[in-house]
Parts: sequence; C-alpha cells; structure tokens
Amino acid sequence: MTKYIIKNASLVNENKTFINDVLIQDGIIQKIDDDISDASAKVIDATGKHLLPGVIDDQVHFREPGLTHKGNIESESKAAIAGGITTFMEQPNTKPQTTTIEKHEAKFALAASSSYANYSFLFGGTNDNLEEIKKLDKLSCSGVKLFLGSSTGNMLVDDEVVLEKIFRSTEMVISAHCEDETTIKNNLERYKQQYGDNIPVKYHPLIRSEEACYLSSSKAIGLAKETGARLHVFHLSTGKEMDLFRNDIPLEEKKITAEVCIHHLWFSDADYEEKGTLIKWNPAVKTASDRSKLWEALLDDRIDVIATDHAPHLMEEKDNVYTMAPSGGPLVQHALPAMLEKHKEGLISLEKLVEKMCHNPAKLFDIEKRGYLREGYFADLVLVDLNDSWLADAAINHYKCGWSPFDGQTFSSKITHTFVNGHLAYENGKFSEQRNARRLTFDR
Repeated sequence: MTKYIIKNASLVNENKTFINDVLIQDGIIQKIDDDISDASAKVIDATGKHLLPGVIDDQVHFREPGLTHKGNIESESKAAIAGGITTFMEQPNTKPQTTTIEKHEAKFALAASSSYANYSFLFGGTNDNLEEIKKLDKLSCSGVKLFLGSSTGNMLVDDEVVLEKIFRSTEMVISAHCEDETTIKNNLERYKQQYGDNIPVKYHPLIRSEEACYLSSSKAIGLAKETGARLHVFHLSTGKEMDLFRNDIPLEEKKITAEVCIHHLWFSDADYEEKGTLIKWNPAVKTASDRSKLWEALLDDRIDVIATDHAPHLMEEKDNVYTMAPSGGPLVQHALPAMLEKHKEGLISLEKLVEKMCHNPAKLFDIEKRGYLREGYFADLVLVDLNDSWLADAAINHYKCGWSPFDGQTFSSKITHTFVNGHLAYENGKFSEQRNARRLTFDR
C-alpha cells in the first residue's frame, strides 16, 4: 500500500484546528507532527486545505438486497466517499429484511466484495425475533434498529410486551424510528377524505405530525429510562421533542441520545412548493421554527449526531401522487458539502461539525479506532477545500437513482481527497479502481 504524507493541512480534531503534517502507512495514521519527511512516501501538498476525520454516517439505506433498481452497496458507497463519508451503517428494511443472523451476515458478505466505504449493518427488530437479537455478537454488530412507526413488511414493532423485552435484552445501542402509527393513520384518512390520493405534499408534515413524533419518541424514552436500555433516537424533526434530551452530562455518560439529519437542518415546509415529493421524508420536513430549534439543540449538545438517512428512489417513483410517492431521497454525496455551507454561513464551527459527524458516532456506537485524527487510528481522512465552488447537478451525481434534492445548489466547499483505511479512494473527482473498505469492529 502506498505511503502518504499530507503536508501543511489544517487539521480539525477534538475541538481544535491546527496546521500539521500527517504520515499514513499500512492503513494507519502513523504520525502527526510539525514537519514530517520520508523519501519513500508520496506527498500531498494540502496548504490552504482542511483535513477532517472521515465522516461516519449512522443511518443509510443502500437498498441491497432486493431493491437494487434504486441503489446498491457499490453505487451508494461510491457516492458516499465522494462526499467524504468513509463509514456507514446500513438499515435492515431491505428485501429480505435483515431480521435473522443469517441474513445479517449475508449483507456483510455483499459489502465485503463491493463497498467503497467501511460498513456495518443494523439488525432489525420485529415482534417475533427476540431470540435472534439475544444471539447478536456485540463486538461485530453495530446495534438493533426498531421501527416504532410505519415501515415495510413486518418491521413495525407494535407489541408492547415484546418491545419491553427487546429493550431489556441487549447491551447494544437500540436505534429507533419514532412516529406514532395510529396518529399518522388517522391524519392520513382525514386528508384522503378531502383530496383522495392526490393530497398536496405540503400537508405531509401535518399527516406525519409533531404529535405523531412526540408521542412515539417520548414513549420510547420513557421505556429506555425504565429498563436502562441504550436508546438512540433517529432523525428528529420537531422542536417539541428537543425537551426530551439532555446536555448536562457528556456523551459518554448518556444512555439516551439523539440524531438529526441533513434534510431537517436544511429544508423547511416552505420548500415543498418548489421541491414537492423530492423532499418527502419520514419523519417529514417541518416548519422553519422546528428547524431553528433543531439547530439550537444541535449546537447546545442535546442532539449528538448528524446523519443522512440516505434513501434513494427512482425519479419515476417520486414523481407520483402523494400516497404513491415513496418517502426518502439520496444524500450521502452532498451531506458534508451542505454542512460546510452552513459553516460558511456562520451557523456551525468546523470543530462542532466534526464532533457531530465524526467523533460522536464513533463514541456512541463504540467504533474501534475511527472518527478521529489520532496516531494509531485507521487512516479514514477527508481533505476539503473551503474555497472551491461547484454546482450540484445530476451529471456529477454518483447515486444510482440519478438525482438529488440538492440539484441546482451551488456549494462553496469541495471534497478533494478521501482516504479509506489509508487507501486514496477518491481524488479530485476520480475514484480508485481498488477498494480497501473494512467491516467495522467495536470496542465494547
């Protein structure tokens, strides 16, 4: 493997930004120092650029197996490294669903031969697979995913007895999608009576409402407190839910943690008029006030992680009447550029951005030797030019579905290099023909 020295980069790490050189050898950050020389190493002059730890995305849907017309592990992980995401955790609602250990391991086998980024897969909980959950190896599984709102197949966990048993059965992080199913069904029926299937998409945040989110998340948090379980609430979307989380203790001591996604930080309900179903997600993008409160909670550490919930669909699937248009959209290639844009706008510091996208996912899921710029850690690195503008366009998207909700957006920062385990996987718009991704391991 090629040895590299990254010279004169501004390193962003552990709440500091400082200029140093970095030596990469045998897949590891071997040395961080003022002036590193090695005649056998390839030198990358990073003067004027920022070096970040590779982003860890704890929530993606890469659609393999069974939904590969929308995307697959190869295509979407390739888009991820173009966006500076070097590690992902994929969700279990594929076809077949990842609800047995055999199917779980089958996904790892797929990724081993096709992924450009480091990988792990959450295990799906159901009303009837408690015994499988108990058999999971906490050193090689990122955690359990529960859908406490609408989902495909049988992945809605609505048996309260089983739910409590799951919360009591595992030491691993339980990640939850929290929306109250009964509330959503009642709201949907009311709008269908008025509009039929062609409900204006602007009503999506009223159908998948603040009440639906709060009822479910508050219930899950109550159960976590009662059982002592480790609960991580995915993709929060409402200001009201922010009162459920705390910031008076460090992340390492929290048993209940929170995540926000790029689309809930960027868009608001005012964008439905222009974007339509392209920004239809579950939970829904809500009001500008909700967005402001999410930002406030992110910056004061009630929210711990920024993720994507990357979930591609074909344009012909999205271009449909409300009830037929699926929720979700592709985001991994544009997530870091979007947050860098918010940094340029003065909303978030680079240090806080790295904390929420790199350090905290590694801490929260106990990922071994990733998420930081530290000697002895895996060399998952992203080099960023904060002064290089580019236009997001379908022609340069790497998503298999071919579109992005950010198409037409000008970004003022560009990812120039992405290293995965010391391998230069992406450089100035070009991908390496080789892959060096690894299955995540955990330090629990």
